[in-house]
Amino acid sequence: MAFETLSDADALPYAGGNPYADYRSGDFAFAALTDLADRRLGGAVIAANDELFAERENLLLPEPAEFRPHTFGNKGQIMDGWETRRRRGAGTGHPHPAAADHDWALIRLGVPGVVRGVIVDTAHFRGNYPQQIAVEGAELPGTPGPGELLADSTVWHPLVPRSPVRGHAANGFTVEDARRFTHLRLSQYPDGGIARLRVHGEARPDAAWLAALGTFDLAAIENGGAVEDASDRFFSPPANLALPGRSRAMGDGWENRRRRDDGHDWVRLRLAGRGAIRAVEIDTGYYVGNAAGWAALYGRDEQAADPEEWFELVPRTRLQPDAVHRLVLDAPRPATHVRLDVFPDGGVARLRLHGSLV
Repeated sequence: MAFETLSDADALPYAGGNPYADYRSGDFAFAALTDLADRRLGGAVIAANDELFAERENLLLPEPAEFRPHTFGNKGQIMDGWETRRRRGAGTGHPHPAAADHDWALIRLGVPGVVRGVIVDTAHFRGNYPQQIAVEGAELPGTPGPGELLADSTVWHPLVPRSPVRGHAANGFTVEDARRFTHLRLSQYPDGGIARLRVHGEARPDAAWLAALGTFDLAAIENGGAVEDASDRFFSPPANLALPGRSRAMGDGWENRRRRDDGHDWVRLRLAGRGAIRAVEIDTGYYVGNAAGWAALYGRDEQAADPEEWFELVPRTRLQPDAVHRLVLDAPRPATHVRLDVFPDGGVARLRLHGSLV
């Protein structure tokens, strides 16, 4: 496990309420992986022993934390994060005496998976952040509640040992444990505020559930798909393409910058497994004057005779702004990866690849 942090000393000029270098742009290598705890995937903070000053649910909000000075409520300055009261003596609220010296929160991952890195973001907590944090993981079937997670029979594995953190900083920790987890326990010592928690890793959904579905979206993050790379991610991350539901605004899709050359933009995805794609949806919702003009889709099969060969799934097709394009493939062909090419540039809100595992 390695630790690194971005704080005031590494800061970029204050912009958009994010006063330190934006870790989503690659400041941590593991940050390119899926955020398994993303609220949009179904992640939730299902319990905390204390949240007097700021609600635990703020931990998983997808947008960066904001700070508005001199906005006071009945309990003090309103903070965009999870903040507990100051401890005075032995703590309460946890059934185990060993936890009486710290605060904790229980997180259900939006999609189970292997955790490769954790970011404990203390943005805007300057004089009220914890001294140390720790993160543990557990794997439980079904949808357990706090009582089951806190039971003596539940086995918790250390992902991030008790480690120091800095205030107003993105504190990043790499994780070496390669087991699959469904839930995390975030502990802070002794108390304080944490703005956001990001849990980056590789999705490992329930295989029995996918098998029972038969046909499903092979690209969806919640089903185990992942965006591996893209030519450009200037305005918004390409991982938005594989999020659940329709986009809600222009920034909720993938938009690249305007090209001033003869090239085109592209995004590459790894499918949930080797699958046969039967139908494709390309959604340009909310992109009106900046939608991609044309799109083409290619596949690659790692188990084929030539695993590097890209073959055409959808030929270059004209796209309309703010519209859902539904295309049925004549001859489904197994693929493990796909590449969406957009010409010459522009926004795509969602990409759906409906099919079944081979």
